[in-house]
Amino acid sequence: MDPSFLKFAITFAPVLLFSLTFHEAAHAWMSNRLGDPTARLLGRLSLNPLVHLDLFGTLMLFLSQFRFGWAKPVPFDPRNFKDVKQGIFLTAAAGPASNVILAIGCGLVVRSLIASGWGVQFHDGFTAGLGRIFAQGVITNLALAFFNLIPLPPLDGSKILYGLAPSSWERMLIQFERFGPMVLMMIIMVGFVARFSPIWMIIGPFVNTLTYVISGVPVGVLYALIYS
Repeated sequence: MDPSFLKFAITFAPVLLFSLTFHEAAHAWMSNRLGDPTARLLGRLSLNPLVHLDLFGTLMLFLSQFRFGWAKPVPFDPRNFKDVKQGIFLTAAAGPASNVILAIGCGLVVRSLIASGWGVQFHDGFTAGLGRIFAQGVITNLALAFFNLIPLPPLDGSKILYGLAPSSWERMLIQFERFGPMVLMMIIMVGFVARFSPIWMIIGPFVNTLTYVISGVPVGVLYALIYS
Protein backbone atom coordinates (compact mmCIF):
# COMPACT_ATOMS: atom_id res chain seq x y z
CA MET A 1 0.00 0.00 0.00
CA ASP A 2 1.19 3.50 -0.84
CA PRO A 3 2.62 5.02 2.40
CA SER A 4 1.16 8.43 1.57
CA PHE A 5 -2.32 6.91 1.17
CA LEU A 6 -1.90 5.00 4.43
CA LYS A 7 -1.05 8.26 6.22
CA PHE A 8 -4.08 9.87 4.61
CA ALA A 9 -6.38 7.00 5.61
CA ILE A 10 -5.21 6.96 9.24
CA THR A 11 -6.03 10.66 9.56
CA PHE A 12 -9.11 10.85 7.35
CA ALA A 13 -11.04 7.64 8.12
CA PRO A 14 -11.80 8.28 11.82
CA VAL A 15 -12.72 11.92 11.10
CA LEU A 16 -15.07 10.89 8.31
CA LEU A 17 -16.62 8.12 10.43
CA PHE A 18 -17.41 10.47 13.30
CA SER A 19 -18.62 13.25 10.97
CA LEU A 20 -21.03 10.91 9.15
CA THR A 21 -22.29 9.51 12.46
CA PHE A 22 -22.88 13.00 13.88
CA HIS A 23 -24.64 14.01 10.65
CA GLU A 24 -27.07 11.07 10.73
CA ALA A 25 -27.70 11.41 14.47
CA ALA A 26 -28.59 15.08 13.90
CA HIS A 27 -31.28 14.06 11.41
CA ALA A 28 -32.69 11.61 13.97
CA TRP A 29 -32.56 14.19 16.79
CA MET A 30 -34.38 16.86 14.78
CA SER A 31 -37.03 14.44 13.51
CA ASN A 32 -37.70 13.23 17.05
CA ARG A 33 -37.83 16.79 18.37
CA LEU A 34 -40.43 17.69 15.74
CA GLY A 35 -42.70 14.82 16.78
CA ASP A 36 -41.60 11.86 14.68
CA PRO A 37 -40.05 9.07 16.80
CA THR A 38 -39.36 6.75 13.83
CA ALA A 39 -35.57 7.11 13.86
CA ARG A 40 -35.37 7.02 17.66
CA LEU A 41 -37.42 3.83 17.86
CA LEU A 42 -35.09 2.25 15.29
CA GLY A 43 -32.06 3.12 17.43
CA ARG A 44 -30.76 5.81 15.07
CA LEU A 45 -30.72 8.60 17.67
CA SER A 46 -27.20 7.54 18.61
CA LEU A 47 -23.54 8.47 18.21
CA ASN A 48 -22.66 4.80 17.84
CA PRO A 49 -21.28 4.59 14.28
CA LEU A 50 -22.31 0.94 13.92
CA VAL A 51 -26.01 1.84 13.79
CA HIS A 52 -25.45 4.29 10.95
CA LEU A 53 -23.00 2.38 8.75
CA ASP A 54 -24.23 0.93 5.48
CA LEU A 55 -22.25 -2.20 4.58
CA PHE A 56 -22.09 -1.51 0.85
CA GLY A 57 -21.58 2.23 1.36
CA THR A 58 -18.67 1.56 3.70
CA LEU A 59 -17.16 -0.95 1.26
CA MET A 60 -17.39 1.64 -1.50
CA LEU A 61 -15.51 4.12 0.69
CA PHE A 62 -12.50 1.83 0.84
CA LEU A 63 -12.71 0.68 -2.79
CA SER A 64 -12.84 4.30 -3.98
CA GLN A 65 -10.04 5.35 -1.61
CA PHE A 66 -12.48 7.50 0.37
CA ARG A 67 -13.76 9.45 -2.63
CA PHE A 68 -17.28 7.99 -2.56
CA GLY A 69 -19.51 6.22 -0.05
CA TRP A 70 -22.52 6.70 2.17
CA ALA A 71 -24.16 5.95 5.50
CA LYS A 72 -27.65 4.53 6.02
CA PRO A 73 -30.29 7.23 5.49
CA VAL A 74 -32.24 8.13 8.61
CA PRO A 75 -35.93 7.19 8.12
CA PHE A 76 -38.68 9.59 9.10
CA ASP A 77 -42.45 9.74 8.70
CA PRO A 78 -43.55 13.25 7.69
CA ARG A 79 -47.13 12.46 8.72
CA ASN A 80 -45.97 12.87 12.32
CA PHE A 81 -44.92 16.48 11.79
CA LYS A 82 -47.36 19.24 12.70
CA ASP A 83 -46.17 21.17 9.65
CA VAL A 84 -45.06 18.63 7.02
CA LYS A 85 -43.02 20.94 4.79
CA GLN A 86 -41.33 22.64 7.74
CA GLY A 87 -40.62 19.28 9.35
CA ILE A 88 -39.01 17.89 6.19
CA PHE A 89 -36.96 21.07 5.77
CA LEU A 90 -35.66 21.16 9.36
CA THR A 91 -34.96 17.42 9.51
CA ALA A 92 -33.00 17.55 6.25
CA ALA A 93 -31.15 20.76 7.19
CA ALA A 94 -30.06 19.33 10.55
CA GLY A 95 -27.47 17.08 8.87
CA PRO A 96 -25.46 19.75 6.99
CA ALA A 97 -25.92 22.15 9.92
CA SER A 98 -24.36 19.61 12.28
CA ASN A 99 -21.32 19.33 10.01
CA VAL A 100 -20.89 23.11 9.92
CA ILE A 101 -21.04 23.16 13.74
CA LEU A 102 -18.37 20.44 13.90
CA ALA A 103 -16.22 22.36 11.39
CA ILE A 104 -16.43 25.51 13.51
CA GLY A 105 -15.50 23.59 16.64
CA CYS A 106 -12.54 21.94 14.88
CA GLY A 107 -11.50 25.32 13.49
CA LEU A 108 -11.35 26.87 16.95
CA VAL A 109 -9.06 24.05 18.08
CA VAL A 110 -6.86 24.51 14.98
CA ARG A 111 -6.57 28.25 15.61
CA SER A 112 -5.49 27.65 19.22
CA LEU A 113 -2.95 24.97 18.21
CA ILE A 114 -1.43 27.20 15.53
CA ALA A 115 -1.24 30.05 18.04
CA SER A 116 0.59 27.71 20.42
CA GLY A 117 3.20 26.82 17.81
CA TRP A 118 1.87 23.95 15.68
CA GLY A 119 3.45 24.19 12.23
CA VAL A 120 6.42 26.19 13.52
CA GLN A 121 7.63 24.59 16.75
CA PHE A 122 5.64 21.35 16.79
CA HIS A 123 6.01 19.07 13.77
CA ASP A 124 5.65 15.73 15.54
CA GLY A 125 4.16 14.32 18.70
CA PHE A 126 0.81 14.76 20.39
CA THR A 127 0.23 18.41 19.44
CA ALA A 128 0.91 17.79 15.75
CA GLY A 129 -1.24 14.65 15.75
CA LEU A 130 -4.10 16.49 17.41
CA GLY A 131 -3.73 19.33 14.95
CA ARG A 132 -3.92 16.99 11.96
CA ILE A 133 -7.14 15.40 13.20
CA PHE A 134 -8.92 18.70 13.88
CA ALA A 135 -7.62 20.31 10.69
CA GLN A 136 -8.98 17.37 8.72
CA GLY A 137 -12.20 17.82 10.67
CA VAL A 138 -12.61 21.34 9.32
CA ILE A 139 -12.21 20.33 5.67
CA THR A 140 -14.13 17.05 5.89
CA ASN A 141 -17.15 18.52 7.65
CA LEU A 142 -17.40 21.49 5.30
CA ALA A 143 -17.15 19.14 2.31
CA LEU A 144 -19.89 16.91 3.75
CA ALA A 145 -22.12 19.89 4.51
CA PHE A 146 -21.91 21.45 1.05
CA PHE A 147 -22.04 18.13 -0.78
CA ASN A 148 -25.28 17.29 1.01
CA LEU A 149 -26.71 20.72 0.19
CA ILE A 150 -26.64 19.92 -3.55
CA PRO A 151 -30.37 19.76 -4.45
CA LEU A 152 -30.27 16.32 -6.05
CA PRO A 153 -32.05 13.30 -4.56
CA PRO A 154 -31.25 11.53 -2.32
CA LEU A 155 -29.09 14.31 -0.84
CA ASP A 156 -30.42 16.54 1.92
CA GLY A 157 -30.49 19.49 -0.44
CA SER A 158 -33.39 17.97 -2.38
CA LYS A 159 -35.49 17.73 0.79
CA ILE A 160 -34.48 21.23 1.83
CA LEU A 161 -35.62 22.45 -1.59
CA TYR A 162 -38.91 20.58 -1.17
CA GLY A 163 -39.46 22.25 2.20
CA LEU A 164 -38.80 25.71 0.78
CA ALA A 165 -40.47 25.39 -2.63
CA PRO A 166 -44.00 26.61 -3.30
CA SER A 167 -46.78 24.02 -3.46
CA SER A 168 -46.96 24.42 -7.24
CA TRP A 169 -43.52 22.75 -7.50
CA GLU A 170 -44.55 19.69 -5.51
CA ARG A 171 -45.49 17.40 -8.41
CA MET A 172 -42.31 18.28 -10.32
CA LEU A 173 -40.09 17.67 -7.28
CA ILE A 174 -41.77 14.32 -6.54
CA GLN A 175 -41.10 13.22 -10.15
CA PHE A 176 -37.51 14.44 -9.83
CA GLU A 177 -37.07 12.03 -6.90
CA ARG A 178 -37.28 9.18 -9.43
CA PHE A 179 -34.36 10.13 -11.68
CA GLY A 180 -32.37 12.52 -9.44
CA PRO A 181 -30.19 9.71 -7.99
CA MET A 182 -29.19 8.64 -11.52
CA VAL A 183 -28.14 12.21 -12.33
CA LEU A 184 -26.09 12.34 -9.13
CA MET A 185 -24.39 9.01 -9.90
CA MET A 186 -23.53 10.17 -13.42
CA ILE A 187 -21.92 13.34 -12.06
CA ILE A 188 -19.93 11.33 -9.50
CA MET A 189 -18.79 8.83 -12.15
CA VAL A 190 -17.49 11.67 -14.31
CA GLY A 191 -15.19 12.53 -11.41
CA PHE A 192 -13.80 8.99 -11.42
CA VAL A 193 -12.99 8.83 -15.14
CA ALA A 194 -12.07 12.47 -15.82
CA ARG A 195 -9.26 14.61 -14.48
CA PHE A 196 -11.65 16.94 -12.72
CA SER A 197 -14.52 16.52 -10.27
CA PRO A 198 -17.79 18.25 -11.16
CA ILE A 199 -18.82 17.90 -7.52
CA TRP A 200 -15.70 19.70 -6.32
CA MET A 201 -16.21 22.40 -8.94
CA ILE A 202 -19.58 23.08 -7.27
CA ILE A 203 -18.65 22.84 -3.61
CA GLY A 204 -14.91 23.58 -3.71
CA PRO A 205 -15.14 27.40 -3.63
CA PHE A 206 -17.45 27.26 -0.59
CA VAL A 207 -15.26 24.74 1.22
CA ASN A 208 -12.06 26.67 0.49
CA THR A 209 -13.50 30.01 1.55
CA LEU A 210 -15.06 28.77 4.78
CA THR A 211 -11.96 26.72 5.65
CA TYR A 212 -9.97 29.95 5.64
CA VAL A 213 -12.65 31.83 7.59
CA ILE A 214 -12.96 29.11 10.24
CA SER A 215 -9.33 27.99 10.65
CA GLY A 216 -7.55 31.22 9.76
CA VAL A 217 -5.32 29.58 7.13
CA PRO A 218 -5.88 28.69 3.45
CA VAL A 219 -6.96 25.15 2.68
CA GLY A 220 -3.67 24.42 0.89
CA VAL A 221 -1.68 25.39 3.99
CA LEU A 222 -3.99 23.29 6.14
CA TYR A 223 -3.43 20.26 3.90
CA ALA A 224 0.33 20.83 4.14
CA LEU A 225 0.09 20.84 7.95
CA ILE A 226 -2.05 17.70 7.94
CA TYR A 227 0.25 15.66 5.72
CA SER A 228 3.64 17.17 6.57
